[in-house]
Amino acid sequence: MSEFDDPDPSRNERLSPYPERARPKGAASGPEHTNENTYDRFEQFLLAEGEKKVEMTLDTRMPNTCIFKFNKEDHTLGNLLRARLLQDRRVTFAAYKVPHPLFPTFELRVQTDGSLSPKEALLQACRDSVSDLNTLSREFTKEYELRKMVNEGRENGI
Repeated sequence: MSEFDDPDPSRNERLSPYPERARPKGAASGPEHTNENTYDRFEQFLLAEGEKKVEMTLDTRMPNTCIFKFNKEDHTLGNLLRARLLQDRRVTFAAYKVPHPLFPTFELRVQTDGSLSPKEALLQACRDSVSDLNTLSREFTKEYELRKMVNEGRENGI
């Protein structure tokens, strides 16, 4: 045993900044393994009791403008929706921001020309995005199966 070995391994439990019941699930014991700024992974995407996925607020400073707050989402969905909204000619402005990098939320501001409400524009952008992703999935699966058949044919000498 060297001078750096801890003769009492249970000491790490006693040095933990978390009382036993307050320690986050999955957190390792010992001060060198704790990070008080992180959540359990499931807290990044599962909604809490009574928490809404999307909250809409009218922006009274600009006409035909709404701010949508998405909970438990990040840049992936924010950028996808922003890009899809901007493809619609009736949408005059679409942008998102992440208020704080440690919290999995983003705010999407949508302004339309008045022929369509911001909510309807967002719903249409969601429908179009889902349709695009379904097409991508079908095409990918088809190409994967074709490659698999070609490789099996090569292995069998065909």
